Amino acid sequence: MNKNEKFIITINRELGSGGRTIGEKLAARLGVPFYDKAIIKGTVEKHHLTKDEVEKLKGRSHSWWAELQRIASIGMGMGGYTYYYNVAEDAPDMLTTDDMFETEKEILRGIAENESCVIAGRSGFYVLRDMPNRLSVLIQASMENRIDRVMRKQGLSREEAEKTIKRIDKMRENYVTKYCGVSRYDTRNYDLVINSDGKTEDEVADLICAFIE
Repeated sequence: MNKNEKFIITINRELGSGGRTIGEKLAARLGVPFYDKAIIKGTVEKHHLTKDEVEKLKGRSHSWWAELQRIASIGMGMGGYTYYYNVAEDAPDMLTTDDMFETEKEILRGIAENESCVIAGRSGFYVLRDMPNRLSVLIQASMENRIDRVMRKQGLSREEAEKTIKRIDKMRENYVTKYCGVSRYDTRNYDLVINSDGKTEDEVADLICAFIE
């Protein structure tokens, strides 16, 4: 990947691996916007967008993504860009429909066509697989470390954290299998796979930067 040209970095991550925060830190280091699945889904749901409406927006304006950004109230965060729209990270997946997935896919492609960015989400690695100058990353961690992180971040008991991780793992895998026809655990989908055990989020972001260099 050449960071001196327009690029896309997709990050898939296991819950409790620190992947979302790593993505934010990576975007800040590279000085590009950061987007995640919840952000895209929140935009679609909040503004009742459909695939046809996104296509119309793209057709009538060369700056359609900038217009959508304005509507969705995107602001600065962690040195990069993020949304102020607040949505639970995984709960919306229960409401995913075929039309919503197609709409999200159009938005993801539109983002990738218009600007360099870091995208964290379960389908970005697949939807954008044919984009030029793209790096696809998977962030994993041991179950023990994932449980510890979820307990700390969400204030859950060990039993609750483990149940949450297993539920989200199953939901995310079902989502990717249904809409992409592949497994999110198949490492052939990625250019770089990192185990975050024993590393800080900053250290993992540094590793990715070093890989790019």
